[in-house]
Amino acid sequence: MIKRDLRLPIAAMVMSLAACTPPPPKASPVPLRDPADTCVAAPGQVLIGHRADALSGAELMRATNSREVRWVGPGVAVTMEYKFGRLTVGHDAAMNIVSVVCG
Repeated sequence: MIKRDLRLPIAAMVMSLAACTPPPPKASPVPLRDPADTCVAAPGQVLIGHRADALSGAELMRATNSREVRWVGPGVAVTMEYKFGRLTVGHDAAMNIVSVVCG
């Protein structure tokens, strides 16, 4: 009778069982709101049409209770991730504010 080395078949069986672990849970498609996220865009809407400058930026941060302002001009590419506490202010070529949103 020929002795067979069983180490290789056992190793293959262990490796195949290791591949049967369940996948990790999927991330939530909508970010959960951070308790520190206090940005509220509605009060900033009154500045639409005003000049986009440092003074209006400071006023927008105060009015919306945001932690930072991101200025977005025409044709500027921006990332689409949501960042808690950030105010995104869109302006046109004449530097007039056209949109105020949190994120």
